[in-house]
Amino acid sequence: MNLDNRPTILGPRKLFLVPFLILTQWLFSQENDLTVQEDTAPIIELLKTLEQQSGYTFFYLDDWLKGIAVPGNLEGLELTDALDVILEGTTLNYYMLDTEKRVFLLQNGIIYDELPNGFFGQTDTISNQEITAGRQGIPPPSFYVEPTVRENYRLPLVRIGKADEQNLQSTYQLSGRVTYSSNGEPIPDLVIRVKGTNRVVVTDENGNYALQLPAGYNVLSTSAMGVRGMEREVVMYNDGTLDIQLAESLEQLDEVVVEADAVSNVEEAITGNEEITSEESKDIPLVLGERNILEVAKALPGISSAGEGASGLNVRGGKTDQNLVLLDDAVIYNPTHFFGIFQALNPFTTEKVNIYKGAPPVEFGGRLSSVLDIETKNGNVEKIAGEGSIGPVTGNLALEIPIKKDTSSLVIGGRGAYADWILRSLDEESLRNSTASFFDGIVKYHHKFNENSALNATAYYSKDNFSITSDSLYNYSNRLFSTRWAHRLTERTNGTLYASNSDYNFGIDFEGEGNGNFKLDYAINETELKYKLNTRLNDRHTLDYGIASKYYSVNPGRKSPNGSNSDVPYTEIDREQAVEGALFLGDEFKISDKLLLNVGARFAFFAAMGSATQLEYQEGAPKNESTVRDTLNYGSGEIIKTYGGPEGRVSLRYLFRPDFSVKASFNNAYQFIHTLSNNTTISPIDTWKLSDLNIRPQKGYQASLGFYKNVSENKYEFSLEGYYKLMDDVLDFKTGANLLLNENVETEVLQGQGKAYGVEFLAKKQYGDLTGWLSYTYSRSLYKFDGDSSEERINNGNYFPSNFDKPHDVSLIANYKFTRRYSVSMNFVYQTGRPITYPVGTFRFNNADYVVFSDRNKFRIPDFYRLDLGINIEGNHKKNKLAHSFITIQVYNVLGRNNPYSVFFVTEDGEVKALQSSIFGMPIPSITYNFKF
Repeated sequence: MNLDNRPTILGPRKLFLVPFLILTQWLFSQENDLTVQEDTAPIIELLKTLEQQSGYTFFYLDDWLKGIAVPGNLEGLELTDALDVILEGTTLNYYMLDTEKRVFLLQNGIIYDELPNGFFGQTDTISNQEITAGRQGIPPPSFYVEPTVRENYRLPLVRIGKADEQNLQSTYQLSGRVTYSSNGEPIPDLVIRVKGTNRVVVTDENGNYALQLPAGYNVLSTSAMGVRGMEREVVMYNDGTLDIQLAESLEQLDEVVVEADAVSNVEEAITGNEEITSEESKDIPLVLGERNILEVAKALPGISSAGEGASGLNVRGGKTDQNLVLLDDAVIYNPTHFFGIFQALNPFTTEKVNIYKGAPPVEFGGRLSSVLDIETKNGNVEKIAGEGSIGPVTGNLALEIPIKKDTSSLVIGGRGAYADWILRSLDEESLRNSTASFFDGIVKYHHKFNENSALNATAYYSKDNFSITSDSLYNYSNRLFSTRWAHRLTERTNGTLYASNSDYNFGIDFEGEGNGNFKLDYAINETELKYKLNTRLNDRHTLDYGIASKYYSVNPGRKSPNGSNSDVPYTEIDREQAVEGALFLGDEFKISDKLLLNVGARFAFFAAMGSATQLEYQEGAPKNESTVRDTLNYGSGEIIKTYGGPEGRVSLRYLFRPDFSVKASFNNAYQFIHTLSNNTTISPIDTWKLSDLNIRPQKGYQASLGFYKNVSENKYEFSLEGYYKLMDDVLDFKTGANLLLNENVETEVLQGQGKAYGVEFLAKKQYGDLTGWLSYTYSRSLYKFDGDSSEERINNGNYFPSNFDKPHDVSLIANYKFTRRYSVSMNFVYQTGRPITYPVGTFRFNNADYVVFSDRNKFRIPDFYRLDLGINIEGNHKKNKLAHSFITIQVYNVLGRNNPYSVFFVTEDGEVKALQSSIFGMPIPSITYNFKF
């Protein structure tokens, strides 16, 4: 074999430097074992052959060659070309010292026999600092520093990338994924710092990170809630990947939790974002001792409901149908049981809920007011675990079952109610024969294929049956299925594929004394497919982008005779179909260390489809039978009407200090689906209606500005945020509207304008013996319906308060720990009474009495306030117990306040009288036993 006999002669200074660098590279290696491994023997034999044929001596460590395949025919190649072929695709380089006929194999690095002019500045002395700093983009050699004793544990040194003379840079990108060593679950919101610099990065929800590191030696440190701190020495030779596994920590959890919250509250750009964990509802006294994450949400600023026990949330002056409620990425249309008193979510399988009141992430759309993103926990992949409770009306149980150790797991949860005994004990005789029962179940499967791919699949079902009267049985149910496949495409790009199906239906079985028995049912079904990508371009730009599509199928109602003696005719409203889609792109742009911009665009599209019959009305005239101009028939799949347009999302954060920031945001949105209800609150028999030829989509625009401050090392958190919202084409209904089984429901619908504005204040104490928060909201929610005719006007076309307009809302949550086992808790709520329409007079016409009502929502029911107290007793904390217990003793509505839920009017002896109804007009005690194993 020919030799590459280069005539290069090194000068004295270079002769001094080269052996020094070679020695440094050898000392810097991790392994010193020279034993030849079996799988490296072939390549070692090849190197020995090269030594014999070339006369050069090779220097290397055997373990460096492990896994290197023997190349094909090298005959005819010069030595340097042969080495290039052998080492291609590896992290090894080589340096050839011709004068000594020696070849040094180098792990990752490069030895330079000449350095750029001025590399050492004004001195000829080589210092560690100068070499580590480097000059002109050349990666400098690095020196091992013996670790000192620290609180964080230090992992072994690691080298990243292979030095390349054609790609010399001053910094290189390091990316990877951080997971728990116990179960392989990702660790979100983990702070990774480069010691000695101001470089900091936070992992995303999938545990991924990416940051730029100076070439050469670096030390990384980590910190996060409940995770043991780590330090790791990293030598950067080129771009590369480093996946990290960390252990959980049980020490000083409170302090670490606050640091994580500080990142989200002060440093993130998104406004109006709230996160509630299921554990937070553990110590809050609620009705009948039931944990209820949705009730806890009402204690946060800007979130309320129309009344006690009311179903649905009103967020920043929006209607209940303007909230997108997701359970593991699938829509859940009614997440409550028994008229909203209980949540339809198992608290022991629920991990957390993220609530977006302002500009939500660009991937979400289809609603004007908020997104409630509810996430189910992943199961334990090491051992069987479980949690449950036994209360006055419900029993809960959740199991975590490992399928394959460290790889896959199953979560199974079930809840059931046994509330009939309460109804039978009531003093009201008409209610003693009533029944009320419900159950819900959930199954979640989690599988981790490898460090770059994981799958989640969730199935959920809930059902309610109740009969408040003896002749009607009501039932409603939710069913959903969802899958999520998260995978890493490249070092900088991650993808997530979502697929889901949701179904909601209700039914009424009526059995009276005559021949009018009937069955009525309604259903809405939707299927969605979404693909989202996340790309970290560099330290300044992170992109979120993707595509989503959705198919709706609605059965607006079907009424059929119940029994052979029924005279009720069969009636069915035409099925509705539609498709909805979106393209979205967002960029989190770090303009500077103080200024962070989150900007996004989303294009929403909606198409109503046949088969269907639609009426065309005279333009400018009210919609009724007399103004019908034409009847249009559409075939199956034919497009009836399309809507859509661009949606913008802009959030800006300016960091005055590490613990004080100001944020501003603006967003607009389209909503193509609406509820048909003339009730104040959501009813189980409310129907959903798709936009079509005569009902336009709702549109919303919101701007917000907020200030966020943490004090006393993040022990206390304060925020003050204001917002202003405009809405177009919001729906309301004519007085006495007939909505159920109405073929031409658009004749009962009014579409107008809305506006909402308010100020939200939150003060929270994060840790210590006393914890909790105080929230105050001042808000107004106003609507305006001003048509061309009096039939289309409400209150003469002026703005009037919505049914859920409650200007003042105060909530105080507090928990005080006497010891680790004993604590007391309190929940206090005050709200302005909601608006109502009163009769203000009567008149007589044709020997009949008629009532004259005030303008809509001109008056208010009395203000609402309630105090709940609880005592929490934990069992002892012995580690080896079969199960750990937790007992809560609570009294709901301690003061016995008879808060009115609604006011209604009856005529007795020719006189109109006002009566009020209440949900819980007396103290309600409860005791609940919780256990965990």
